Amino acid sequence: MVQNGFTDRRLNLISGRPKGSPNNLSSKRNNDMAIEGNLSAIGAGLATMGMIGAGVGVGNVFAAFISGVSRNPSARNAVYTETLLGFAVVEAIALFALVIAFLILFT
Repeated sequence: MVQNGFTDRRLNLISGRPKGSPNNLSSKRNNDMAIEGNLSAIGAGLATMGMIGAGVGVGNVFAAFISGVSRNPSARNAVYTETLLGFAVVEAIALFALVIAFLILFT
């Protein structure tokens, strides 16, 4: 377009292309795919935050074990198996969070 003897080079605010240029759908698809990839990376990062809770849980399990054994050393054998069971349950939750993060990231 020519206005007042000068070429009108204003850009379309939505697409960033000069006004009147043909729609380029492949660039829009590539842009959408890039946004989707970025959002899935953010979602995977948020899903791995569940592993922070698992770390705190493991610390609490073993802190309670040490506290209990220091109060009553004769109960060590009875408490030790329950401690390992609690550790396994907390680590399973961490593995579930990791699997969910990978599912978000790679699907």
